[in-house]
Amino acid sequence: MSDVSMRQLELFAALPNFPTLSAAAAHLHISESALSQAVTSLERAVGAQLCVRRKARGLTLTPTGQQFAKQARRIVADAQELVLDARRGTELRGPVTLGCYASFATSVVPELLEGFPKRHPGVQLEIMIGTNEELLAALDAGDLDVALVYNVSLPAGYRRRRIYATELEVHLPPTHPLADAATLDLPDLADEPYIQYDASPGTRNVIDAFTARGLEPRIEARVSQLALVEALVGRGLGYGLLMSRPNTLPVSSEGRPVVIRPLDPPVTVSHVVGIWPADMTLTSRADALLDFAVEKLGDYGRADVRTPVP
Repeated sequence: MSDVSMRQLELFAALPNFPTLSAAAAHLHISESALSQAVTSLERAVGAQLCVRRKARGLTLTPTGQQFAKQARRIVADAQELVLDARRGTELRGPVTLGCYASFATSVVPELLEGFPKRHPGVQLEIMIGTNEELLAALDAGDLDVALVYNVSLPAGYRRRRIYATELEVHLPPTHPLADAATLDLPDLADEPYIQYDASPGTRNVIDAFTARGLEPRIEARVSQLALVEALVGRGLGYGLLMSRPNTLPVSSEGRPVVIRPLDPPVTVSHVVGIWPADMTLTSRADALLDFAVEKLGDYGRADVRTPVP
C-alpha cells in the first residue's frame, strides 16, 4: 500500500463514470496529464493494465481495472465513513443517496424527504429516480447507498430488506360493469380493454399471470407512465393492473375517480425492498434511512391497516 495513495484510489474510483480521460480530469479538477500519470503509477504498483486509453475510442477499463475500481470505491467510502464517525459522536451526519424505482416514487419519496431530515437533521438525503436497470447500475458504480425496488426478477449479489408488502390491484372507471364487485379474478378481465403499464419487470409478470391461467389480456394501449394509465382509466378507456402503493388516492391525475379492487386469488404478491451490493456494508445513515422507511411505510402492506378503497 505504500506505493498507492488515497488520492490515486479516489481518482481511479471515479473513472468508470466517464467516457474519456479528459472528461474525468475535467470533473475531478485535475489536468489530464496528471490523471494519466496517476493511472500509470497505479498500474505499475499492481503490475497489471487497468485501462486502455485511446484518443479515438475513449477510455475503457480492463476486467482487472473494473474490479480495481470497485475495490477502490469501497476503500474510499470506508475512509470517508471513518472520518465521519470520528467527527459526529452520537449524531448521524453526512450524505446518503437513495435510489427509487420510478413507478412508486411519488408514493414513497415525499414521505421520506419530509420526515427523514427532521429525524436526522445532520444527514443530507439525495434521491435518484430510475428504472431497475439504471438503479442496479448506479448501485454497482457506487453512486447509490441503497435502492428501493420491487423484490421481483432481481439478480444475485444484493442484500435485501423488506419495506412493505404489495400486490397487483385492478384499477377501473366507476362506470365499469365490474366496478361494483368486491374482488375480481383474471378471467373476469380477459375480454375487457386493458391499459398496460409497459415497464420492466411488471409487464412480464402480468402477462405471465394471465398465461398461467390460460388467458391473454386484450391490450387496448401500452403506456410507459403510471399516471397515464390512471388518466386513461379515469376516462373510461379500459382497466389497469398496478401494484398497490402507499399514500395514494383513488383519483387520476386529472381528478377523475378511479375504483381500485383486489384480485382474488391474489396475483404477483411481492414486497418493495431496500437493496445494496452484498459485498458492501451499509453506512449508518443508509441503515437509519431504511429503518425510517420501514417505520413509515411498513404497516401499509398489512391487511388490517390498509386503507379501504371505495
